[in-house]
Amino acid sequence: MESLGVSSLQNLRALSALLNPQQEQEDEDCERQNPSAALCPGNIGPKPKKETPAVSSSFSNSKDIWTEEEVAEGSQFDDLDDARPQPEFEVIMKQSVGTEDIFLGLNGKDPSSMSCEALLVKVKLPDTKLADVVLDVRETFLDLRTPKYKLGLHLPHPVHSQEGKAQFFREKEELEVTLLMKRPLDFINRR
Repeated sequence: MESLGVSSLQNLRALSALLNPQQEQEDEDCERQNPSAALCPGNIGPKPKKETPAVSSSFSNSKDIWTEEEVAEGSQFDDLDDARPQPEFEVIMKQSVGTEDIFLGLNGKDPSSMSCEALLVKVKLPDTKLADVVLDVRETFLDLRTPKYKLGLHLPHPVHSQEGKAQFFREKEELEVTLLMKRPLDFINRR
């Protein structure tokens, strides 16, 4: 009666020979050195071919090492040599709620961030005048610069960069930027 180990070894060799006839010669050479090390589940079947990564057409004629899609939005504003401090800021999610939402629940809104329509970014800017503030809003990035402060903020949710508003409160020395969020179902949710 054959032992289970010998039969299994013969079955693995036969299966390997069926799936990859060229590998048979290499296996024989390895078996002479160490018979048990030559056969394992990774040796069954054809060897995987090493694939070279596909090169996009934009790289074929260029010496660029990355495309614009690979660079995170807002990274062009990162200036490591700029010693200006980051001001205190706060990001608040806002939603429009009426009496029909509070008392009757007609619109199906809940307190979660999925029901929010806007982002409110409050930035404290002590000793700053409105004329000194430079604000640039992108879909996922807010860049604010003054002579004393610099804020590069990656937004937690994409926004409509052209539909926001900003207010500067001189007495509080605070800038409030309200940005409408881009939501997947905006065409349904907006009224």
